[in-house]
Amino acid sequence: MSEAKKNILKRIREAIAKETPKPFPDLKMPEEVYYIDEAATSLPEMFAKAFTEVSGQLIYCQDEEDFLYNFLDLSEAKQWQHIYCWNPDLQVLFQEIDFRKCRIGKKLDKAHAGLTFCEALVARTGSIVLSSGLSAGRTLPIYPPVHLVVGYTSQLVYNINDALQMVQQKYGNKLPSMINLATGPSRTADIEKTLVLGAHGPKAVYLFLIDDMTDYKKNAEQ
Repeated sequence: MSEAKKNILKRIREAIAKETPKPFPDLKMPEEVYYIDEAATSLPEMFAKAFTEVSGQLIYCQDEEDFLYNFLDLSEAKQWQHIYCWNPDLQVLFQEIDFRKCRIGKKLDKAHAGLTFCEALVARTGSIVLSSGLSAGRTLPIYPPVHLVVGYTSQLVYNINDALQMVQQKYGNKLPSMINLATGPSRTADIEKTLVLGAHGPKAVYLFLIDDMTDYKKNAEQ
């Protein structure tokens, strides 16, 4: 290891060992920064508009059974053979319907898609809130070329602050080490200002938005 690298790592260790005080610890915004026209549209409509504007693919489902039909139809149409899912409840569900394209291993080199739950859905930005506290961890939402997400209308909130409060209520003082906002497929326009999807993660994001909350969802991420 070079001397310069050693010095850099030393400074990093020293920096993270000291807690940095918050510059404005008591600062609270007196009101919402963004204007909310509550009469204009509902949260599901607002989210659907924002999500599709960032190239997300929204699939509305009336219930879990409808989700299964839509999921099977999509996987058949796209000819996905290796759909990785690490959630035990979904794995059992797929076994019950004899769906044999679900994979549970950690080696993702053959993955066509990854299926995960989410923490919350932000209507204003069309963002999906993920965390390392979910069974999918850090890897599954970003490694496969397609990210499939199961979300519920009960998880819809207006802004990011509301979403973070939802995560806080779920985990209490033991927050996950990673909380991420995924807003559509990954993208970049660094080269000649040409937009490219899937530059640093999934090229496509599908959200199965289920219109109610049942005991199945309540137990899904216990």
